[in-house]
Amino acid sequence: MKPFSKYLLLFVALPSLIACGKNDNNPVANNITLQFNNTLNNTTIQLGDATSLTATKATSAEGQVHHFSEIKYVVSNIRLIKADGNEFPYHINDLDKGAAVINHSKPQTLDYILSNIPAGEYKQIKFGLGVKQQLNKLDEVKFPKFYTEAGANDTKMMWEWGTGYRFTKLEGFYGTDNKQMSIHTGSTIEGSAEPYTQGVDGYRDITLNLTTLAIVGRNAPKITIKADFDKLLSGKTNTIKLTTGTGMGDNATPNTHTALQMVKFVDNLGGDGASDLSGMFSISSVEN
Repeated sequence: MKPFSKYLLLFVALPSLIACGKNDNNPVANNITLQFNNTLNNTTIQLGDATSLTATKATSAEGQVHHFSEIKYVVSNIRLIKADGNEFPYHINDLDKGAAVINHSKPQTLDYILSNIPAGEYKQIKFGLGVKQQLNKLDEVKFPKFYTEAGANDTKMMWEWGTGYRFTKLEGFYGTDNKQMSIHTGSTIEGSAEPYTQGVDGYRDITLNLTTLAIVGRNAPKITIKADFDKLLSGKTNTIKLTTGTGMGDNATPNTHTALQMVKFVDNLGGDGASDLSGMFSISSVEN
């Protein structure tokens, strides 16, 4: 009986070792890093004040030279599309776990890590520029992490009137005399008291096809997403000329431009939701 026991023990142990090896070599989940590269055309942006000699500058289709001193925007509602068409939603109803403020002056915010993504091959990514209507209410109790991130003194991605989040906050200068350029976008409300109703919806859904499949498993891919802020004024939808003033058509500062003027910037940055679903965004690379 001894030899038989020895072989039986070996037979039982061998499948266990094989199973462990499979689990080690083929994990059921891994991370994906979304790396945001903010550019003017193909040049990564360097911020600067009004008289900066090093700030990255661009000239719009209307011939206006402009540059930025501040670039911030909210990314949320992330969905990954597998090669077979199935969709994996990433904490789409949790701003603490599934949303971020991309702040160009803070390099650590430019890499957003999606954790515990199921193993598989992914061909497309969808995400929101801004916060979808159902979640666009300042909620310190439900989403304390995101509330703090959006409301920090150096971020201020909240409207002063306190009903929702800013989706993009762009500060800079334009023209030969460096006039102020201050573009803030988000959703508006109708009514003077609660319950408010939805006014202009400044949220946009972005859809991007990956340049090659992102393979999650033993690999933890990095997807580089280019955000070309040259599209702010020279977009696929609108060609915008900045003007400073207090008229209905003036648009260079948020205290004067109307919701109608704001939507033109929104459509350039995030697409019009119909013919353009990518706006200023594109996929630069996928590293497996």
